[in-house]
Amino acid sequence: MKNYFDLTGRVAVVTGASTGLGLQMAKAFASQGANIVLLARRQNLLEENAADINKEFGVEVLPFACDITDTALVQAAVDATMEKFGRVDILVNNAGTGAVAPAEDITDEQFDNELKVDLFGTFKCARAFGKIMIKQQYGRIINIASMYGLVGNMAAPCSPYHAAKGGVVNLTRGLAAEWGKHGITVNAICPGYFWTPLTKATLETDWFTAYAKGAVPVGRYGKEGELDTVALFLASPASTYVNGQAIAVDGGYTCI
Repeated sequence: MKNYFDLTGRVAVVTGASTGLGLQMAKAFASQGANIVLLARRQNLLEENAADINKEFGVEVLPFACDITDTALVQAAVDATMEKFGRVDILVNNAGTGAVAPAEDITDEQFDNELKVDLFGTFKCARAFGKIMIKQQYGRIINIASMYGLVGNMAAPCSPYHAAKGGVVNLTRGLAAEWGKHGITVNAICPGYFWTPLTKATLETDWFTAYAKGAVPVGRYGKEGELDTVALFLASPASTYVNGQAIAVDGGYTCI
């Protein structure tokens, strides 16, 4: 039986890979045979995760501390990846942040930081690793945007986040149009409400749980693993003709 999601021998770079969705996706890629590069700011967590992934899946893992807003550090991550593996096939731009406050109270610093991390950081990683993919004439770039990059919301005011993630969605289209001729596909995943260390405090409140039941057609938050299958599809040879798309994994939130 053919395994359409086989990634044996591929090299997958995942940013924001110390916890949450980034770590889950890294493990999903490893389960299909990919060697992994874990990027995040906390080296201690990266090393723990690397040891766990190597033990469980038997693939090679490179943990590398990297702040995606620092151009020099992003390039250092590229250099370290190439030194160890000699190629990069998959890039998941998952690292992000989120300022929640009424628009009228958002500071310049909050807005600037949101764009710096979520939008510009995503571009810096795509630019640096994309140069390698262009030389290879092959690559899969997956940008983790948000359903809030597709619509507004009345539950948690976060206009800078909407702006940054909306930018990621159209950055995805721009890169897809530019790099498709090089055998590179660029797509975005737009997650809905998933449990992560960043969202836990909000999702656990009674009022938000009640809100989600009414706002999400399937009536619940996303579960661990429900994002991984879409990431695997977009990272695999099975998605060769899927390019420039923003795929919402949100239980139907954006369909109503």
